[in-house]
Amino acid sequence: MKICVTGGCGFVGTPLVTSLLNEGHYVDVFDIMWFGNFLEDHPNLTVTKGDIRNADLIPMTGADVVIHLANIANDPCSDLNSKLNWEVNALATKFVVDRAISCGVKQFIFASSGSVYGYKEEPEVTEDLSLVPISDYNKTKMISERVLLSYSDDILVQIVRPATVCGYSPRMRLDLSVNILTMQAFTKNRITVFGGSQTRPNIHIQDMIGVYLHMLDQGDSLQGIYNAGFENLSILDIAKRASDKIQSEIVISDSDDPRSYRLNSDKLLSTGYEQKYSVNDAMNDVISALREGKITDSDQHYNIRTMKRLHVND
Repeated sequence: MKICVTGGCGFVGTPLVTSLLNEGHYVDVFDIMWFGNFLEDHPNLTVTKGDIRNADLIPMTGADVVIHLANIANDPCSDLNSKLNWEVNALATKFVVDRAISCGVKQFIFASSGSVYGYKEEPEVTEDLSLVPISDYNKTKMISERVLLSYSDDILVQIVRPATVCGYSPRMRLDLSVNILTMQAFTKNRITVFGGSQTRPNIHIQDMIGVYLHMLDQGDSLQGIYNAGFENLSILDIAKRASDKIQSEIVISDSDDPRSYRLNSDKLLSTGYEQKYSVNDAMNDVISALREGKITDSDQHYNIRTMKRLHVND
């Protein structure tokens, strides 16, 4: 198949594109490349630098599927420039799906976020619960979902609500809970936890890729919204796991972040997907990458620091 991946140079996009190529697909990547391009050359790969707000430039002609990953990721980055956040994460989604339909694309896979649920007291958060987004980032994901579902008669829409992704990628991110706490254990032997009681769902990056490939393979037998997260752990529990791997002091500080929820992915699992990787695997991968010098604790691995350096808030 021919597949267009927006945000294909990102943390998840980079290894996802590699997996798609390994499966024999033709891939067109469209990415603004604020964080670089770590994709290796491949005869079936075309990479275009561009802004998804200019959707007419996205190479979708002849594409069978669009996997829409491009976004302003996480709360701090979205808060940095609210106008940009709404334009990229909400308005541009409409432009992208409009172009997909006009180009005859049959399947549209969208990376939403498990954070759209906000704070939940229910022991298990399932897809039928109400959305109470707390931040602008959460709100734009919710709006994008609703926009896309309104096109369900025109294109197959599959929406994934991922947990916090963890593990190693050539386009590395250290501003994600498992990754950053593991990195602190490795580099400082001291882990700083803000709050700690908040429960967050997690998913290994290779399972995240597996979910997208599953959506791709299942086609129109899967429609609608699916949670994707397999390990619900408190932030303090994650810190303790990191400390077990590399003995570290754990320092707990106050936090004003109320988000806490346990993602239930039974709906996804009922379609035949099986979890293959764990948080422990992700920690081991990050530690190995640090030991091998593939990554260091540098600004390029933190989205907010890179965006500030690029003056994205101007």
